[in-house]
Amino acid sequence: MVLEVGIVYFLYILLKVYISVMQIGYLSKAKHLPAVILDKKRYKDAADYKIATERMGILSSLVDYAMFIFWVGFALRWLDSMIDIDNTLLKSVIYIDLFIIINYIVSLPFELYSTFYLDKKFGFSNMTPKMFFSDLLKSALLFLIFGSLVIFVISYIISTFTLWWVWSFIFVFVIIVVINLIYPTFIAPLFNKFIPLEDEELKDSIQNLMQRAGLKSSGIFTMDASKRDNRLNAYFGGLGSSKRVVLFDTLIKKLSKSELLAVLGHELGHFKHKDIIKNIFMMGGLLFLMFFIFGNLPKELFYSFGLDKTPYTIIAFFLLLSPVVAFVFMPIMGLLSRHNEYAADEYASECESSEVLVNALEKLANENKSFPRSHPLYIFFYFTHPPLIERLKRLGKKYQEDSSALKKSCKADNEQN
Repeated sequence: MVLEVGIVYFLYILLKVYISVMQIGYLSKAKHLPAVILDKKRYKDAADYKIATERMGILSSLVDYAMFIFWVGFALRWLDSMIDIDNTLLKSVIYIDLFIIINYIVSLPFELYSTFYLDKKFGFSNMTPKMFFSDLLKSALLFLIFGSLVIFVISYIISTFTLWWVWSFIFVFVIIVVINLIYPTFIAPLFNKFIPLEDEELKDSIQNLMQRAGLKSSGIFTMDASKRDNRLNAYFGGLGSSKRVVLFDTLIKKLSKSELLAVLGHELGHFKHKDIIKNIFMMGGLLFLMFFIFGNLPKELFYSFGLDKTPYTIIAFFLLLSPVVAFVFMPIMGLLSRHNEYAADEYASECESSEVLVNALEKLANENKSFPRSHPLYIFFYFTHPPLIERLKRLGKKYQEDSSALKKSCKADNEQN
């Protein structure tokens, strides 16, 4: 069984690297085409940024593979022998906490490189070392307190119930819903300042927009996003009575009132079509499948790796292999998500106009340096939003673009591979 698991994980990493290589090749050619949506300089910068992040992603995938070999090769057994505690539940918490901490430490250089080199080089990040490590400390404390509690409860369920995977799924799904409920009012304020929107005219317009969609919120707030990053965004956070509208201060500075309302209209389209609820249940379905798979792994699989089937080894295998399961279902979830994005765009066009929404999306793309082209295989696996060019075309925008050479090149690449 060791060989079979190793082959599956190897194929997973190989496919991820292959997709990234195809994307890099595509972007390297696409950046020399006439610029669309973005101005000429931002178009090239956006391509260079995306290429750099994909190269880093390839290295990250190779490190993930090395860590997989590290864990299944000996580290899971070593960690088991090092924690000499008779209490299974306490041992589970310590075991999984150390497992997660070690993985995070290994991934930390990538996060530092992205935040303090790449994002600063391309004009995104305003992060300071003090702020970064302050965020890291807060996140670590939240994990050690609440994450450890979740691990403890799941370990108890595994130790107590025959159909533990059903009850564990229910518990984790409830936790996800609770996090969505408390995130805007309890978690997000730990990292950012939220103040009620002061522009009364804009506030009235947003409230009218929400009333039209049938949305009740706990308030409209601006967030000091610019202290960390220059990207533009807005979102509706929370569920039920905790729901609130959050506008990045960067968004308010760059978009006109009508453009901002168009962006919020898009988000309201998701609310109107109940996409948030659909997404929660879609993720719940994937989570249920994962718990079913890992809840029915045979003892022989654990024995083949020199391990006993215990709560902590089950959770460790879940954490190691669940990305593989999620990757398989990403195209299906992406397809549904892209469909929902088109529908939300249609709703936003009714709230303002398609022209205003087009202008807003173009500004967002320019400010966020979002490269408008991607390899079809990359879109298939990773895109939750349709390619921006396709969105804008659907909204009636016409572009003079000649991508025939690029399409021929991609076809040639596919034939060679």
